[in-house]
Amino acid sequence: MVRQLPAQRIDERGVAHVDVPAIITLAAPLFFNSSLQVVLNLTDTWFIGKLSTDAMAAMGACYYLVFVFFLLIGGVGMGVQTLVAQAYGAGNYTKAAGAAWSGIWGSLLTTPLFLLVAFHGQWFLGHFELNGHIGELADQFWMPRLLGGSVSAILYSLNSFFNGISRPRVTLWVMLTVMLTNALLNELFIVHLHMGIRGAAWASTVALLIGILVGLMFFMGPLFHREFQSLSCWKPDLSGLIQVFRLGIPTGLFPAVDVIGLALFQLMQVRLSPVDGAATQIVMMLTSVAYMPAIGIALAGTTLVGQSIGAGNKDWAMRCARVIMLISMIYMGVTGLLLALNGPWVMRMFTAEGRFDHNVVDLGQKLLWIAAAYQVFDGLNLSSSFCLRGAGDVRFPTLMLLLLSWLVFMPLCHMLTFLPHQGWVNFLPQWGWGAVGGWVAALVYTICLGISLWLRWQSQAWQKINVLS
Repeated sequence: MVRQLPAQRIDERGVAHVDVPAIITLAAPLFFNSSLQVVLNLTDTWFIGKLSTDAMAAMGACYYLVFVFFLLIGGVGMGVQTLVAQAYGAGNYTKAAGAAWSGIWGSLLTTPLFLLVAFHGQWFLGHFELNGHIGELADQFWMPRLLGGSVSAILYSLNSFFNGISRPRVTLWVMLTVMLTNALLNELFIVHLHMGIRGAAWASTVALLIGILVGLMFFMGPLFHREFQSLSCWKPDLSGLIQVFRLGIPTGLFPAVDVIGLALFQLMQVRLSPVDGAATQIVMMLTSVAYMPAIGIALAGTTLVGQSIGAGNKDWAMRCARVIMLISMIYMGVTGLLLALNGPWVMRMFTAEGRFDHNVVDLGQKLLWIAAAYQVFDGLNLSSSFCLRGAGDVRFPTLMLLLLSWLVFMPLCHMLTFLPHQGWVNFLPQWGWGAVGGWVAALVYTICLGISLWLRWQSQAWQKINVLS
């Protein structure tokens, strides 16, 4: 039996074409879903920015460190979409639901590790010699945010199921609930209960819990049970758990390596001064307007590649991926340019009034132009890596990211950021360009990574991988 390929259009001569409107239809809910994460990021940034420059710098000091653990420990949930998409493409709907359950159970197994990390925030943050007050604020954010680690992994597993079966609108409803809940809880905890930066962390964790409840209502509801038998395959399955860990851990390791680099990059800027740290954190959150929706587009690539391979047509996966890459690069390039052109206005939105905050705005405008310069290559990086994920090719991208992050980005960032005897080590040359130097290093790193992953996709080495065997 010949299976219908995803996003395929047959013309009057019987020739198959990639149906770009169909891809846009698939990607649009994923795009808007990831855009909701932008709103989550900017909501937290807005509330914390109104507290003080120190609070913003403290958030910057630990924001990416928190996500390192989310990815390293909770990466199990990230392997679900590939398994679901390929099972769905092969017509095995019950197996697709079973993969989601394996992701949920695997995520629950990570809870003890997240608790261990959550209650040892001072030990982790103490290694970076943060300014006393900034260190205290960072520790307040750390514990409640890490308590939501396994919660985040469970929610990712559920959303990966909906995305893998081409039902991203369900994910959109789930994340819309999370976004609205987070905004309301930020207002309650920070403004009315005066919990400060701690309130922002608790708002995020509780909002994720609400999101799980909404996701389970869909997943275990009669419509999905009728099609996928989602209530009949809930029991833990050892082979399924092994499969999601085997695929999910390296899948989570890939962005974790990247985020470790971003965390150290951000900590370098916080070490320079609260102004450098705050400006960098705000620009990072603003550029999420470019990269988070692009992740939604790239997720469509994971689904299309996985379903094409599941249907037995790897050449079609190549054709779909080309469209995904082009859309991602155009979107990120245009968005980065618009952010830079509106730098003075957007930076002021996330600062309080004061002398230091004016310095934050001035520095942030410069950083936005550097960030705009690498957006096209970041679009190529994201789309290539997510298409490779759809094929189950996660080890090479992780290795390449590790090498470029630790052998190019980190040393170059340290050299360009600090003056002699100002940084963490003294055996490297140090030119002291400040935060501008750190962002130039990020530009070089992103260009190298994007080209490397695109070349891996073009090599077609991923066609030899079979994740369902």
